[in-house]
Amino acid sequence: MPVHALTIFLGSFLLFLVQPLVARQALPWFGGASAVWTTCLVFFQCVLLAGYAYADYVTRRMAPRPRALLHGAILLVSLLWLPVLADPSWKPSGEESPTLRIIGFLAATIGLPFAALSANSPLVQAWFSRAKPGASPYRLFALSNLASLLALLGYPLLLEPTLATRPQAWLWSGGYVLFVAVALFATWRDSRLPVAPVAITEAATEPSAPPTKSDYALWTTFAAIGSILLLAVSNHLTQNVAAVPMLWVLPLALYLITFILTFESAGWYRPAIFMPLLGLLVMGMCWALLDDRLRFDLVVQVSLFCAGLFVGCMVCHGELVRAKPSPAHLTGFYLTIALGGAVGAALVGVLSPLVLPDYFELEIGLAALLVLAMKRTGDAIRYARIPLLLGLVGVALA
Repeated sequence: MPVHALTIFLGSFLLFLVQPLVARQALPWFGGASAVWTTCLVFFQCVLLAGYAYADYVTRRMAPRPRALLHGAILLVSLLWLPVLADPSWKPSGEESPTLRIIGFLAATIGLPFAALSANSPLVQAWFSRAKPGASPYRLFALSNLASLLALLGYPLLLEPTLATRPQAWLWSGGYVLFVAVALFATWRDSRLPVAPVAITEAATEPSAPPTKSDYALWTTFAAIGSILLLAVSNHLTQNVAAVPMLWVLPLALYLITFILTFESAGWYRPAIFMPLLGLLVMGMCWALLDDRLRFDLVVQVSLFCAGLFVGCMVCHGELVRAKPSPAHLTGFYLTIALGGAVGAALVGVLSPLVLPDYFELEIGLAALLVLAMKRTGDAIRYARIPLLLGLVGVALA
């Protein structure tokens, strides 16, 4: 357990620490903090999806020793990207597409290390399941998001004020070398386990039934809506309310906290509380959008929309946990979550500016969540449908 926990903690900490570090290097070249950060998020979500797909494939299709050789080689080759400093050749001339240029810049600066870090959490959780049959690995996902949160908050509060960009890049690169060493050891440990697949279940008496198509659809939808809410609220606060530096950190921190709480323990998410609260907060958000006196009130806007984002993501991620499969299928579960996150990011960052006349993605995301939440209430909390329905009416008016 200590080896698995350390590998996951280091990997997730570095994964989220490098995102603002690389984005900071892009800002002086590409300008437009909100647009650059949204493009960066789309890239990060897509590479995260690729990392999860790799973890799912090698876990299901490869024996431990060939898998260890492949993963070890990827880790070693990724060291060639260090240090993660921007190459001046990626500085735009003004004639090319800024979005494609940013994506190329990110791939060249952090591509393979970010992919290796992305694959780390589901891969190591699968190794833990092989090493500890019958033990649930899902709390390791909460640890992963805790490390991500610490990195996200630590960067603007500690690292950025004290170090210039170049020392930051070298410090992160040193941490990545340490991660590679620990991950190689964890990879070697896994390669020594039996080759035969081990059927892992939450309890010895429970069958390990494979997920159905409806399960995958439900996981993808909830993950996508959570991602849409994150980016849409971030865009709303930074573009329509106030251009406060690093304001995007707060929504992302709340998004991660919901993952930590819901995956750490089932007791944090209570549908009977969060479902009605979601409807009430959506009504408050719609009121803040319609009332001209509140539209540019920073305190009201940040308070209401961050509270709405938190509760909305608690519903999305809490329902994911309620529908999670046995650990035998965890890599497919995480791959589906990553797919949903990438779809949500692409819808907000790429598709919406092309097809929508204004910033309507927030209202669309809220409406989708309210409809899905109403379907998930069940007879025990049927009363929650009333505030959810009122929230849906508020979205229609907004």
